[in-house]
Amino acid sequence: MSSQLIVIALVITLACLFLKVPVFISIIAGAGVYFFAEPAVSTHLIVQRTLSGMQSVPLLAVPFFVYSGVLMNYAGVTQRIMDFCNVLTADMWGGLAQVNILLSTLMGGLSGSSLADAAMEAKMLVPEMRQKGMSNEFSSVVTAFSSSITPLIPPGIGMILYGSIGNVSIGQLFMSGLVVGIVLCAAMMLLTAVIAKKRGYKPEASYKKGGRSQALGASLKRAVLPLCLPVIIIGGIRLGIFTPTEAGAVAVVYSIILGFIYGKLNRRNMVVALKETLVTTGSVMLIVGAASALAWILTKEQIPQALTSAMVNTIGNKYIFLIAVNVFLLIVGMFIEGNAATIVLVPLLIPIARAYGINDIQFAFVFIFNMAIGAISPPMGTIMFVTCGVTKCKIKDFLKESIPYFALMLAVLLLITYVPATTTAIIDLFY
Repeated sequence: MSSQLIVIALVITLACLFLKVPVFISIIAGAGVYFFAEPAVSTHLIVQRTLSGMQSVPLLAVPFFVYSGVLMNYAGVTQRIMDFCNVLTADMWGGLAQVNILLSTLMGGLSGSSLADAAMEAKMLVPEMRQKGMSNEFSSVVTAFSSSITPLIPPGIGMILYGSIGNVSIGQLFMSGLVVGIVLCAAMMLLTAVIAKKRGYKPEASYKKGGRSQALGASLKRAVLPLCLPVIIIGGIRLGIFTPTEAGAVAVVYSIILGFIYGKLNRRNMVVALKETLVTTGSVMLIVGAASALAWILTKEQIPQALTSAMVNTIGNKYIFLIAVNVFLLIVGMFIEGNAATIVLVPLLIPIARAYGINDIQFAFVFIFNMAIGAISPPMGTIMFVTCGVTKCKIKDFLKESIPYFALMLAVLLLITYVPATTTAIIDLFY
């Protein structure tokens, strides 16, 4: 009876997600079937398990980092970092396209939200890119794919969720994510330069002898304080000065200080930022709570143990398992929101990965990277739809233009999957 109920619960959840029912309601609808139909389980437990899923100390870092990111935007940080990126990439083929990628990488450490990053850059940079002669579909693709770097740069919300659910060090995830994010950024900038040169998208500016150094120094001076935030977060956690949750509070205080230093933050902005944070955090926490209830059902029925046993007995090679899990996660990421997938699947997959002897940090980024690809993939890629919604780019044109970038993402995914040092070398060095 229990196994049948679990199947029904999962089918209902997936059906609701396909019908674009809100993620929270979809998961609760599926979990509710089990709680109300299983006689051995009290119906009151659905409320208890939903609320207990939200009562995790590490998850307190989410509203803190979201709030600090919003405050940074109101403090005028985005423009300062964009100016810095403009000077850095001035002599690169692709001009503003390179600025777009580098800005996403640097802003990832401040906002932590790929959707917010995509929407911001679609509004700020795409119109200017089109004015420089770049096609709308190219500009949209670069914006969407560069936003996929954001979840990899600390303090990405995906890393916080994964660490708290999988009992994996969030500090180590942050440090490793910085390396993975830089690798993806460099690869994406190289691909963009090749495409730009072929299409004649010239560098943004050229400097006379010594002019670039002067411009770089001036722009760095304006951007250095915001760029220190990821260093403070990672350094503080590594040195044991504060926990990841406390790091979120430090980020908020630091953002407020910067806002007052730059003279662009006032009481009204802080209130508006707080409202935006409540909306964002509320939606994340509702999903977390609902998914926690579903995860409890799966754990109670020993689904992770059954899956682990079945996988190990069926697939004797960890490399084949990694291929299988990549294909599975890519498909899941196309249909299910990343945070929801993390909460439901991580408790199922981590025991299997550990049974094969796969490093926790490596597997974490296999998972997170797949979710990042899913967010820009049809049919339900949220970043793709947000970007195209702002830029008015047709989905078919977007997909045609995005083929080389999808190929790049898959190449980096294979690098993470089969070269563990990509994610673990920096951990071995500092821990």
